[in-house]
Order: sequence, then structure tokens, then C-alpha cells
Amino acid sequence: MSSRRPDFAAFREFERAGWQSNTSDYDAAFARLTTQSAVALLDAAGVGRGTRMLDVASGPGYVAGLAAARGADVVGIDFSAAMVEHARRTQPGARFQEGDAEALPFPDARFDAVVMSYGMLHLAKPEQAIDEAARLLVPGGRFAFTVWAPPDQAIGFGIILDAVQAHGVPDVGLPDGPPFFRFSDPSECDRVLKEAGFRDVRVTVVPLTWRFDAPEQLFDALYSAGVRTKAMLRAQSADALRAIRAAVGEAASRYVRGGVVELPMPAVLGSGMK
Repeated sequence: MSSRRPDFAAFREFERAGWQSNTSDYDAAFARLTTQSAVALLDAAGVGRGTRMLDVASGPGYVAGLAAARGADVVGIDFSAAMVEHARRTQPGARFQEGDAEALPFPDARFDAVVMSYGMLHLAKPEQAIDEAARLLVPGGRFAFTVWAPPDQAIGFGIILDAVQAHGVPDVGLPDGPPFFRFSDPSECDRVLKEAGFRDVRVTVVPLTWRFDAPEQLFDALYSAGVRTKAMLRAQSADALRAIRAAVGEAASRYVRGGVVELPMPAVLGSGMK
């Protein structure tokens, strides 16, 4: 882990630029995975007909669209204009706008539920975003978020990180931000939610499976989509990248079941009531 002092502004711009440029690649690579946890996320936030819900870091709008289909009154917000435009085209049941998760442009007690699907991983100041969620909730409203389990459980990430460690350079000088797997520890989720004033805090693990038709598609997905992992891979030398690609394909091939690659990718789901 880098010992450099985080530059929050640089990290935020790095993430924003990354999400501006990979809307379609992320949709192709991750939609079939992240949507598997959407029902559990909405259930944890108590979202149903008539719920006023804010989807923070809404990305392509999968969760917002599902909430709208339940009859909720949904607003999605994201700092990437490209993601907002994509969500507006594909999820007509919800409203979307640009905005900052750490300084949300809404009055206090505006929503019954606030959710964040994997957005916590991409924030410079996640505690500030949690405080903002608490501010916007009515008394009794719920906040819920998902993050990835640690890489020894979220196998797709474990495979790629092991391959880079063995054949490449893990620290390629990217802007420093919070540890990617910080909230993979359920006790950390519990702690930050309680420190933000939430009660009835619950942290569970949601089993997900990332499926591919061929082992080499795992490397292709992470090389094309996301932000931090994508940038780390693209900073490798050509020789290192060839070795990493081969190692990832070999490791992923161990998870072929019935001709399909099935990688365990559990999510950690944290929630609390204001």
C-alpha cells in the first residue's frame, strides 16, 4: 500500500474522468454481475411503491430503474455526465442529474431511502457521503450500500491482483484514494454507519457469480471497464501485460463449470436507519 498522502481532488478527478470514458464498456462487463445484488440493496433500504429514493453514484441507472419499476419516486445522481446521459436514455422511469456524492444538492430530510450500488469504492471521502445520506433521510429512513467482498472471496479481483503481483508492477503511480477493499470488512461498515448516527445497522454478504463464456474474458472485462484496475493494467509494460493476461486466463479456467466460467464475486451489503 502506498504511503503517499492522498490528494482528494486528484483522486476525484481521476475517478470522474474514468467514468466519463467507459460507459459502454462498464455496461458490457459489469451489468450482469452488479444487477444481481440490486434486489437485496433495495430491500435493505425498504424501497417500495411511493418511496422517495435517491440513488447516489447511480452510474448506468440499473438500481434506479428497478426501484422505479417497484413504484418508487426515484432520483439518480452521478458525477459523470456520460453516465447520467446513458441512464436517462435507458431508464426512463427515473430522473437523473449530475452531482457530487459528498455534497448532495438537496434539502435535509428529502428522501425516505438513499442507496449506493458499489459507489463507495470510488469516493475520495466516503464518510462525507455517508453523512450526506443521513442528512437527506427523513427520520426512520434507511441508507444501504454495496461494496465488493475481499479479493480472496471476490475471485475475479483476486485473480487479477495476484497476476499483477506476480508478473507486473502493482504501484504504477495512480492518484491515491481510500483502500479499494476498505469496506469489504463488515466490521468497518458497521463502524462507519454507527458513527454517522445510523441505528438498526445490518451488514450481510450477498452471493454473486460473474459468468463468462471463456476464461480470457475476465482479463478483457477488467482491462476495458472500471477505473483503478483498468488504469493499473494499462500502465504495465507490453511483456508484463502478456504474462498477466496468460496468468489470468489460466486461473480463470479453474472455474469452468459446464463450459461456462463461474467466478464467485460476493458483495458486502451494509444498511442502517436514521
